[in-house]
Amino acid sequence: MENIKGKVWTFGDDVDTDLIIAARYLTTSDPDELAKHCMEDADPAFAGKVGKGDIMVAGKNFGCGSSREHAPISIKAAGVTCVIAKSFARIFYRNAFNTGLPILECAEADAIEDGAVLTVDFDNGVITDESTGKTYQTKPIPPFMQELLDSGGLMEHIAQKIKANG
Repeated sequence: MENIKGKVWTFGDDVDTDLIIAARYLTTSDPDELAKHCMEDADPAFAGKVGKGDIMVAGKNFGCGSSREHAPISIKAAGVTCVIAKSFARIFYRNAFNTGLPILECAEADAIEDGAVLTVDFDNGVITDESTGKTYQTKPIPPFMQELLDSGGLMEHIAQKIKANG
């Protein structure tokens, strides 16, 4: 997996899936439409401010609440290339990998400040805060999960496997 570098947008603990993408927008699965409303109830201007390659950082239990794959889809479609949190709700964790959104658990995520610029080395699980020079060690993403991400998500991974095997 390639390293990424991006600007940080911070959020707190217990960011639930309804805060990521409100239920009123679940009438579509169109990633571009979902991106327009990503994090809207936390920051109404977020979708207009976040840039391609940016990184979302949060506290504990990110993605709690209703199981909906729309949440990681909206984050990814908004341009966010990685979410780093102290912990993730289990269903969101799985949905993120299934939709091709890299996520990392980092016990020190709350030390990362809004607006910082991070470099993420997925293969070695190293996060470097380019603003302060501080590094954070996380568990590297397991090889199978990296394959899912490299494919763009579970469905794309399966389609590639079927095509390769004839």
